[in-house]
Amino acid sequence: MKRKVTPDKNRANSLKMMAEISLERLNSFDKLKYPSNTLDDYYDILHQLMEANSIQKGIKFSGEYAHKELIDWACKEFSLGEKRRGFLQRIRNYRNKISYEGFFIRAGFIKQNEEEIESIIKALNEVFE
Repeated sequence: MKRKVTPDKNRANSLKMMAEISLERLNSFDKLKYPSNTLDDYYDILHQLMEANSIQKGIKFSGEYAHKELIDWACKEFSLGEKRRGFLQRIRNYRNKISYEGFFIRAGFIKQNEEEIESIIKALNEVFE
């Protein structure tokens, strides 16, 4: 559920900083050795950046479909496009399967999609005010 909240620059900055630290940590080891963990980390980074952007605009998502709604909102708000929206939703679904079902991602998925993930991270950083 989307709701209006008081914009919180401090929280937004903290979320952005946590995403930066997580990305630095992720880049410090072999991402292909543990691809499921890599995808989980990438999703957390993307989520933190989308949430940082929403919080600074005074928007909060909560409830059962909060992550899905946040992705839909971010892609529309920042003109990321339908292709990226679908890709982010796919990553969200994989992350949920990893966390709740013990699903494994193959290293090839990371190799094939790392450039797109990094591009989305860059785009979300660029729109941060």
